[in-house]
Amino acid sequence: MKDARAAIADNRLGRRDAATLGRTIGDYVALTKPRLNILVVATSAAGYYLGAPGPLNFPAMAAAVSGTALVAGGSAALNQVYERDTDAMMRRTRMRPLPDGRVPASDARVFGIVLSAAGLLMLGTLVNLPATALALATLIVYLVIYTPMKRRSPMATLVGAVPGALPPLIGWVAAHGGVNAGGAALFLIVFLWQIPHFMAIAWLYRDDYGKAGFPMLPVIEPDGRRTGRQAVAYAAALVPASLVPAVIGLSGSVYAAVALVLGIALVWLAARFALRRNDSAARWLFLSSIAYLPILWIVMMADKL
Repeated sequence: MKDARAAIADNRLGRRDAATLGRTIGDYVALTKPRLNILVVATSAAGYYLGAPGPLNFPAMAAAVSGTALVAGGSAALNQVYERDTDAMMRRTRMRPLPDGRVPASDARVFGIVLSAAGLLMLGTLVNLPATALALATLIVYLVIYTPMKRRSPMATLVGAVPGALPPLIGWVAAHGGVNAGGAALFLIVFLWQIPHFMAIAWLYRDDYGKAGFPMLPVIEPDGRRTGRQAVAYAAALVPASLVPAVIGLSGSVYAAVALVLGIALVWLAARFALRRNDSAARWLFLSSIAYLPILWIVMMADKL
């Protein structure tokens, strides 16, 4: 009977240890901002596919995408180390692993450095130096310029859109060896797309950003007029930019038609938000922008010439 009780106790202890390990792994995964990293993986893979001049080299593509994802995950972890105090002030971020105390800042810092270094090493040894340089630029702009700038200026949104738009260019350069018109077009599309997307987020979470002291446009100008104007301006600029792949022969007429329809719809939603400046219009713009990008990429890849 005693042995049976000891076995049951050991079993329970093992289950508790496994549950604790699972929660710890989940916390470290959360440090990489996995939802954002899915976008990094998807756009870098799409960039590689679109930039490949011939048959796909799948091992090289996997290395390029994995290396880019590691750098992005590492930079996300290091960003959270820097912003752990402001994250604790905001409702949508206060339960992240660092502000909630589930992961020590020193451990998260080491984790972020290791991930970033591993990604750069992978890109440098298995892909090519131009892609590695772009990944390093992503890391530097995101952590050294954008992250501290968020506390000082609403212009940080534009700066942050640069590292956000680099993953498809990294994929393109990994496959193509250089930037050229196609890679520049992919970068421009994602750069412009981020602004109406971010304006909608900034409006929806303006109270949170205000509590944390982030000078987002809806915080420093509560009437939302500039927020709406920027959403419309960048959505409108996205329409001709999204047609460039068809103009340069990267994709065909089917893509051009879909891009035009999607772009006009996004402009309409941005204009609706600019006029109404309420949470409902902002949410529609936010959700539609989430749908816009994957549809555009899928059609562009399917219609590749």
